[in-house]
Amino acid sequence: MRRFLYQNGLSLVITAMVLLTLGGQTLTGWHDYNDERQDLHLSALSLGEYVTSGHWVEATFENWESEFLQMALYVMLTVSLRQKGSAESKKLDEEEEVDREPDASKSDAPWPVRQGGAVLWLYKRSLSLAFFLLFLGAFFLHALGGTEVYNIEQQAHGKPPVDLLGYMATSRFWFESLQNWQSEFLSIVSIVVLSIWLRQQGSPESKPVDAPHDETGK
Repeated sequence: MRRFLYQNGLSLVITAMVLLTLGGQTLTGWHDYNDERQDLHLSALSLGEYVTSGHWVEATFENWESEFLQMALYVMLTVSLRQKGSAESKKLDEEEEVDREPDASKSDAPWPVRQGGAVLWLYKRSLSLAFFLLFLGAFFLHALGGTEVYNIEQQAHGKPPVDLLGYMATSRFWFESLQNWQSEFLSIVSIVVLSIWLRQQGSPESKPVDAPHDETGK
């Protein structure tokens, strides 16, 4: 068990942080949304009703969509773009291990590598494809939940409801998306640029402490 925890500590701790913050978001969002419903003269929701409501779906997936978009673009952009001095960039003028073609003769190579063909073509791009698909799924759920919340507000104010595409055409939907997207892009440029001059001993996201500022890559 100790070896399992040691080998998987990073994912376990971060998963626990996700669950704890999601739980906190759910409880505080539940109370906040019931306050909003009271102002609209609507009945309060139970906690079980809240976690299946458009408000919870919208709030959750609005944030998740930006995270998946961030990672998808980061994976793709770092394939060909460089930043001199950054620990997050590949070397400026040389091939790296991640650039070489996969070796199907290796006995421990993943199955898609040994299979070759279209399966290998997809596997070579599977990380970015997975993030883009997760982004699209979260983007859709954000819109779906937002449509429900928007229509409840519309009806409470005596205005006509809209369909999914109608909600996605509103400035409100794009404001919610873009405010999250820009914050994720800011976090990317922050780690790319700050890792040129700043260090964190022991972190794989940092260059060695004694590395010169213009050294590029880990």
